[in-house]
Amino acid sequence: MLASASPSRRELLAALGLTFEVRPADLDETPRPAESPRELVVRLAQEKAAAVVGAGELAIAADTVVVIDGEILGKPLDPEDACGALARIAGRTHEVWTGVALAEVAHDGARRTAADADRTLVTMAALTAEEIAAYVATGEPLDKAGSYAIQGIGALHVEAIEGNYTNVVGLPLPLVRRLFARLDFDLRAFLALG
Repeated sequence: MLASASPSRRELLAALGLTFEVRPADLDETPRPAESPRELVVRLAQEKAAAVVGAGELAIAADTVVVIDGEILGKPLDPEDACGALARIAGRTHEVWTGVALAEVAHDGARRTAADADRTLVTMAALTAEEIAAYVATGEPLDKAGSYAIQGIGALHVEAIEGNYTNVVGLPLPLVRRLFARLDFDLRAFLALG
């Protein structure tokens, strides 16, 4: 089960051939005082997975944030907020953190979890105010952490990445594989490999 309404996360898992139910978790994503970006995304992923998993189920959850100058940029509140976020990251390198959690509940109620986070550096092109406004007008940035989608039109503005691409999309697949292994699941058993 996927504890996320993100189309990008659904697409990444579906591309692997996984069959899953989408059951989004709705919770307060406000950072706690002095909580680092890594701590925030791991905590939120764990809370999301725990909120939706039931007996006899396995849930995967994720949370992604963009960080510039030590400040977390979540999803924009409105188009003006998106323009401001893009102006801040334009021509600069920022961090993308994604926390992932797996939660399993056995039929007898026993719970197991595994969680961790991945970090990728993304360098954006220098953008004019007009380019930013045109991109925001597409609507794509309005529900994305950092106000851009690397797998969409936003890719036109990404100069370089250092780290895992799927982390920037919102679900670092190598980390997913490692978390399955931590819970002694062979991910290959869940995949459509032929």
